[in-house]
Amino acid sequence: MFKKILIANRGEIALRVIRTCKEMGIKTVAVYSKADEESLHVRFADEAVCIGPAPSSESYLKIANIISAAEITNADAIHPGYGFLSENARFSKICEEHEIKFIGASAEMIERMGDKAMAKATMKEAGVPCVPGSDGIIPDFKACKKLAEETGYPVMLKASAGGGGKGMRAVWKEEDLEEAWESAKQESKAAFGNDDMYMEKLIEEPRHIEIQIVGDSTGKACHLSERDCSIQRRHQKLTEETPSPFMTKKLRNDMGMAAVKAAEFIKYEGAGTVEFLVDKHRNFYFMEMNTRIQVEHPITEQVIDFDLIREQILVAAGVPISGKHYTPNLHSIECRINAEDPYNDFRPSPGRITTLHAPGGHGVRLDTHVYAGYVIPPNYDSMIAKLITTAQTRDEAINKMKRALDEFVIEGIKTTIPFHRQLMDHPDYVAGNYTTAFMNNWKMESPNED
Repeated sequence: MFKKILIANRGEIALRVIRTCKEMGIKTVAVYSKADEESLHVRFADEAVCIGPAPSSESYLKIANIISAAEITNADAIHPGYGFLSENARFSKICEEHEIKFIGASAEMIERMGDKAMAKATMKEAGVPCVPGSDGIIPDFKACKKLAEETGYPVMLKASAGGGGKGMRAVWKEEDLEEAWESAKQESKAAFGNDDMYMEKLIEEPRHIEIQIVGDSTGKACHLSERDCSIQRRHQKLTEETPSPFMTKKLRNDMGMAAVKAAEFIKYEGAGTVEFLVDKHRNFYFMEMNTRIQVEHPITEQVIDFDLIREQILVAAGVPISGKHYTPNLHSIECRINAEDPYNDFRPSPGRITTLHAPGGHGVRLDTHVYAGYVIPPNYDSMIAKLITTAQTRDEAINKMKRALDEFVIEGIKTTIPFHRQLMDHPDYVAGNYTTAFMNNWKMESPNED
């Protein structure tokens, strides 16, 4: 087992990893930028190393600084969390070259599954259902136009190196294709330094349902059931739940075994997520694979009583998995609390938190790194907390979430708490009747409306 793990991340996920390491008797090293000097992950780690100024390009994305911090503290493993370098093949490879265990996918695995066109080709080979579309990178607009005609409108253009909704364009008719092609390529080039595009048939009225998997060094994999991530804004998830209200026993089995087939085909090692689009007829199609821990992993932990971070560490240390597939026996919902103004197009709201009262009680979990007096820097993602409620039924979990959101007081900044509180009362959400288009069709009530 590892003696000391450096967490190459910040905020709530860094604190989350530190907690499990402490329970396992493993020493921890926090790294931080100058903007994060007062963050809780710095306070609760056994050691902390400043790795640069506030911009992530000069700190959390600076591989040389992170490797140096690991070497001077004698860390024998690095946990990358999510975001930043968690799916960076070069970082994984450099860790290996320095004989530091990367608690995540190998460089080869990240390259294979990180490139969306290559991932889709791999999944087709594995026999996993894929969305109809291009077999790889589209060479030019002429080929794009021909493929769109063959696939049939509507189509979705996607950046091969994309993520977070960047470089994605839905095209409903031929006359809009060229403009969408050019703008998607420009956005992808600016965001990822790569303007390669591929195309898929646009699945109408889809749900975004992902399967949590874990694979070990023997090539064996298991699934830990699903999470429904369909409530999104600009392809960014806002709230998630498990089990999905759209799920059936047969669909869960079919999707779970498809995800296991995908993981075992590529001999995947570690925790990962196979993401699917599911149409209104419950046909499912591979979308992408995330070779890291997900933001929404706590809801899976809650419904099957399983520590996914612990499992990541055990697998990285060479411990084989049990091979058991899991089915949720409770219901859990996660609301992402962002420092944003939901009444002003979700504009970021950094600044000092003057007052904070955290909700509690049975079935309420709060993962956060903030506190009263903490200053939220403007340099990073705006998520400041994850509020999770768990109960015997979905209705009970929703009612518990309403109560917890009412208790959750954050002053000094704007947050998405009012958005989630309205969502929990929306009749379509309460009925479980929603798709990825939900946010396109709903306007929040303003704070002045009765």
